[in-house]
Amino acid sequence: MRSTISGYTRLPKAHKFSAVGIAAAGAAVLTFAAVPNAFAASSDTQSVAVKPVAWSTTASDDSGETQQAEHAGVALAKADAEAAKTKTERGTQAASRSEERGPVQAAPAPAKKAYGDNLDGWINQALDIMQAKGIPGSYEGLKRNIMRESTGNPQAINNWDSNAVAGIPSKGLLQIIDPTFKAFHVEGTSWDIYDPVANIVASCNYAAKTYGSMDNVNSAY
Repeated sequence: MRSTISGYTRLPKAHKFSAVGIAAAGAAVLTFAAVPNAFAASSDTQSVAVKPVAWSTTASDDSGETQQAEHAGVALAKADAEAAKTKTERGTQAASRSEERGPVQAAPAPAKKAYGDNLDGWINQALDIMQAKGIPGSYEGLKRNIMRESTGNPQAINNWDSNAVAGIPSKGLLQIIDPTFKAFHVEGTSWDIYDPVANIVASCNYAAKTYGSMDNVNSAY
């Protein structure tokens, strides 16, 4: 039952609670109605202010290339170190082998050929010089003419033939006169006409120019 005071209707206590509840409910409705709009506004603001970061393959690729370059650099440095180590080891091994072998000895000079101081030795030495100088002749051809001209005496001299009469006697193993000896002297031999080797080589050089070879001479020449 309602009662009125000074023209107002007085609500019972139960009705007051109902009215308060209705008012609260209305406020809540208004509050929830406003919250979505506020949330939406907040969301819109965030969507503008905070943009999602797009996935970039460039950064990943650059990082991968950097890592590959770093790996390549490490591998290259390692290879250089291995090469230096191998070179050092080879040098050490070579030095060790060199020490084992000892110093290299120079090859000994070839022994000088020895010739007998006799007719056989003189002919053989003359033939070696003639071969080096391109002068023809054989052992048999030289010995045959030597025996006929001087019987193997290097000091032989002819004082009776026409050359002797002219004052230029024939001398030595192959009885050659001084002007001919000097004209056909072979470099490297003695200038002494009585030297057996020099006498043979000069006489054979003259015979080669005149007769083709001392082998072709069978009489006085």
